[in-house]
Amino acid sequence: MNINTELNIAEIPHESGVIRFRYARVMAADGTRWVRHGLFVEYDENGTMISEGHYKDGKECGLWRDYHPNGQPAAEGCYRDGKEVGVWRFWSPEGTEEPSTNFN
Repeated sequence: MNINTELNIAEIPHESGVIRFRYARVMAADGTRWVRHGLFVEYDENGTMISEGHYKDGKECGLWRDYHPNGQPAAEGCYRDGKEVGVWRFWSPEGTEEPSTNFN
């Protein structure tokens, strides 16, 4: 994708009006749709971050982290071209590491 436009920040609310998703996006080259490109963050109804990562040309890319409602890490791993790659680590809400998954 040829990115020649400025980044635009989108904020999508829960029904309550509290921000659910906040992410960077760009207009597609053909001008017909927005494409996620840059930081992406998801929040629960209380405003607590539950997921963060990056998009590149509309696909998940690089390190992503998910969190339990108590703020403890839930999962961590990488994406390449929108697909999980490498070792993904997981934790219980209490912080105990659980079995990992290897996507190679």
